[in-house]
Amino acid sequence: MPGGRLTHQDRRQIADGLTEGLTYTEIAARLHRPLSTITREVARNGGPDGYQADQADQATRARARRRPPTSAEHDPKAVSGLEEQFTAIMINTGLSRMTARVLASLYLTDSGSLTAAELTRHLQVSPASISKAIGELEQQELIRRERDPRRRRDRYVIDADALFRGWAASARQNTLMADFARHAADTLGAVSPAGIRLRDIGDFFDHVGHAMLQAAEQWRQAHAAKRTAGRV
Repeated sequence: MPGGRLTHQDRRQIADGLTEGLTYTEIAARLHRPLSTITREVARNGGPDGYQADQADQATRARARRRPPTSAEHDPKAVSGLEEQFTAIMINTGLSRMTARVLASLYLTDSGSLTAAELTRHLQVSPASISKAIGELEQQELIRRERDPRRRRDRYVIDADALFRGWAASARQNTLMADFARHAADTLGAVSPAGIRLRDIGDFFDHVGHAMLQAAEQWRQAHAAKRTAGRV
């Protein structure tokens, strides 16, 4: 049917159409398929001169067998390995191990959100450990909290908006550091070695902070435009 997967019979008709010298557009019309479906099918299976229906069908079946599992069929060992890698990366950025584990769990779950009870069961730790980690992530604005009206409990969410807020919070910290360094430079004397050093530090953090905020805002505008276009 139109929009569904190509059948073996569809591929025979494609091969026949190519033999007859039909254009991709004409073949697509004959099969009532999008033009992109036909061009992609032929391109990945030998091109217009080498396309053979039987080989194309066998190759497609082989690719399907090698395809990664769907979201409902994630390999637990693979997910566990990814969580360990992500946790190690986050620890290197300064997060505590438990906080990094909670963040990794949120990143790698399909829903992008978990309750405290779900995190407790998944990580097999105490509720107090989860609560402390959640507090740290909320303080850094790396996650956001949503109320689940059905269960009357909070869910903790990781998404693009949460990432934007976390990045913006980090940028604001750079701005605060810049203000402190410049104030310290004035206090210690602008021409003293310490004052000169702190003035340079202040200029650096001021530049980085503004650049981070500008980049985040540009990303948010581009992301919003992309989402709007996707709904058209």
